[in-house]
Amino acid sequence: MNSPAQKLSHASLQQAAHWYVQLQDENVPPQLRKQWQRWFDQHGDHQAAWHYVQRVGQRFAPLQAESTAAGRVLREHDARRFSRRTGLKSLLVLGASSLLGWRVWQGAPVSGWGADMATGIGEIRETRLADGSQLWLGAQSAVDMQYSPLSRVLRLRFGELLVETAHDPRRPFFVDTAQGRMQALGTRFAVCQQGENTRLDVYAGAVEVCTAGSGEKCIVQAGRQVDFSALGISSTRPAQSAGESWVHHRLNAEDMPLAHLLQTLGRYHHGHLGWHPQVAKLSVMGAFPLDDTDRALALLQAALPVRVQRLTPWWVTVEPV
Repeated sequence: MNSPAQKLSHASLQQAAHWYVQLQDENVPPQLRKQWQRWFDQHGDHQAAWHYVQRVGQRFAPLQAESTAAGRVLREHDARRFSRRTGLKSLLVLGASSLLGWRVWQGAPVSGWGADMATGIGEIRETRLADGSQLWLGAQSAVDMQYSPLSRVLRLRFGELLVETAHDPRRPFFVDTAQGRMQALGTRFAVCQQGENTRLDVYAGAVEVCTAGSGEKCIVQAGRQVDFSALGISSTRPAQSAGESWVHHRLNAEDMPLAHLLQTLGRYHHGHLGWHPQVAKLSVMGAFPLDDTDRALALLQAALPVRVQRLTPWWVTVEPV
């Protein structure tokens, strides 16, 4: 899935986030609001960045409201000496709001609603398909399944998947993305949508790729990787274990561009995870935990000339030192 933030400049996003934090103060001076309005009106990028930051902030708001409500209930309890029954009701209300906030924050993107299988932030799902094939779906991913007497088709809307196909000579097995179709030739392989491209890693057997626009074809053998768009296919190169290591909640980076690693890590991070263009091409080696993104970011900061900047708990960026 191509995040709206990826189409906006890092500078505009950072400015918008700083403005958002300042304007949360209940006693914002009128002059500051006028300065924000001038900034907002200067450029369409500013407006788009502001709306993006608002959406991220609003998704996090239920959890912030819960914390505020919890403190208020405790204060009122001390002041008015609530009865046991009233206290229990308050806790139930807070518990319900907590669950709602968590579900809102965990939810898969809107474009994944209605998919046969979808995941939220940090969620990895494994399932055995009707034909016996094994499917793993990465975080913030969505897939549709179309089985018929003639074929087996998975349509990856966004995100990534790993599949180990079951043998069925009467029904070919396909995985479709916006960029093209992949036909499994008895295999285990990973597919990842990256903006306008699809990445394919083949770990066993072989996969035939056919692009959606040009119709270009290529057979990718086990141990090889390709990227392809709707119009063309890259040359093959060694497959990366990163394509399947996420199944174990770990991301193995082998000379991986930092931007690629952070884009993947962002699907397991609660909030915005951005990066300065200057650090995008830094090469990363190592294993990073996907179930502890703070630790993963700390490892990156220790290994590379970067610093992790946290403007709020839900707005984190990686900047050059």
